[in-house]
Amino acid sequence: MSRIRDRTEDFKDAVRQSAISSGFNEAKLAAIMASFIIHKPRKTTPFTKSALKTLESIEALDQFLSKHRKDYVDRHRTTEQEKDSIEHEVTAFVKACKDQIDILKNCINDDEASSKGWLGIRDTSNADTIAHKHGVVVGSDSADASKPYSLEPRDTNDNQPESLRVKQELLDDETRALQVELSSLLDAAQQTETKMVEMSALNHLMSSHVLQQAQQIEHLYDQLELFHIS
Repeated sequence: MSRIRDRTEDFKDAVRQSAISSGFNEAKLAAIMASFIIHKPRKTTPFTKSALKTLESIEALDQFLSKHRKDYVDRHRTTEQEKDSIEHEVTAFVKACKDQIDILKNCINDDEASSKGWLGIRDTSNADTIAHKHGVVVGSDSADASKPYSLEPRDTNDNQPESLRVKQELLDDETRALQVELSSLLDAAQQTETKMVEMSALNHLMSSHVLQQAQQIEHLYDQLELFHIS
């Protein structure tokens, strides 16, 4: 997944230039620039908490598999009962992670659909809620960053359509970015499940081979006993 470029400084420069061109005095300009330093604490939504918890669980599972892979493959280090227990727990854990990721993806799609009206026009009153739920910061296009932003109050109708359009573009970018991230998490979970299936198949093959050797040794022992008796 491509890394997202931080456009914070570009945005600050654009705000400063727009404030100067709008005739703001030094006091107002200082207050505006100070707002970029002193931030209000962001509220973490249940959706974000659930997504972060799922990510932490997947990372913990990956570390667990890396730590115990050698013991699992080596038949002298782990008993069959311990291997069966590991396989059962990991399989159930991977399935739970996949189900949680599907729930998160469906939640995003449902919120995006509910933000549109009957004619396909997005409801801007719900746009902020969806943006916070996504929890992904995406910079706007470089050409948009160079355009002056109006700092006049919201009661100016001329700037309202442009503001809604920019907000909609950011919302769409955030939605796509989080969907890509969730897809990568789902791929990681599926890869982990595939590794466990491969390890289980290898363990079954080794067990079958050991059993076959034991049967051959037992057969040779019986033949030797018959040879000594005769």
